[in-house]
Amino acid sequence: MSYVEVKGVAKAYGKRTIIENINVSVAKGQFISIVGASGCGKSTFLRLLLAQELPTHGEIHIDGAPMAQEPGRDHGIVFQRYSVFPHMTVIDNLVAAIAFDTNFWGRLSRARRTEERTKARKTLDRIGLGHVAGQYPADLSGGMLQRLAIAQALASDPKILLLDEPFGALDPGTKIVMHDFLQELRDETGMTVFMITHDLEEAFKLGDRVWAFDKPVWDEEDPEKNAATITYDFDARDDGIPFQTLRERTNVLQAR
Repeated sequence: MSYVEVKGVAKAYGKRTIIENINVSVAKGQFISIVGASGCGKSTFLRLLLAQELPTHGEIHIDGAPMAQEPGRDHGIVFQRYSVFPHMTVIDNLVAAIAFDTNFWGRLSRARRTEERTKARKTLDRIGLGHVAGQYPADLSGGMLQRLAIAQALASDPKILLLDEPFGALDPGTKIVMHDFLQELRDETGMTVFMITHDLEEAFKLGDRVWAFDKPVWDEEDPEKNAATITYDFDARDDGIPFQTLRERTNVLQAR
């Protein structure tokens, strides 16, 4: 059964169409990896899922609800650059995410704040940050900061998690640790995830499906002239298709 339904979506800015003819369905709990050359509309598509922008044409529905008109609690997003407050401790960062989700001023009653700090400490213990709850972001490693950013995104129990190159700035060893962390978190929560990445191996390792965004027609003289769409929808769990074959079929995306 479809959980996220994208019907005939296109997005244009003025006379320039970025993406068009996006028609996909995603089941609840699926992990979708999104790859493609720069300028092929991957981040634009993520902003549409977030409802940060609205499609020029088409509709996006999540869990059968009417199309969202603005970002809300149904969406959690994590960027490559950490969205943490440097002047707050780790635990206060997590409580702040809940507070600002509650009201514009980020204010909680004393009783509610105590309750949320108790929940936040349990969350930090679960994601391996309990021992640094009282420290500041400047004291944390890249992997720790990214764990905190993901915990912030999940604070409001969103229906979908959106990741925009979340591990691109991490060293190889930390990236592997974060892959394991994300897989465990996903297994635990059953979250539906959309992740943009330029790392094909990461895309197939983490994703159930890999969408390749590309322009069916490229104009060498004007690379931005034509719109992109989803040209491939790979089943990343199909053991019958060797990974090398998948890499060969998508390496053109990295070359552009």
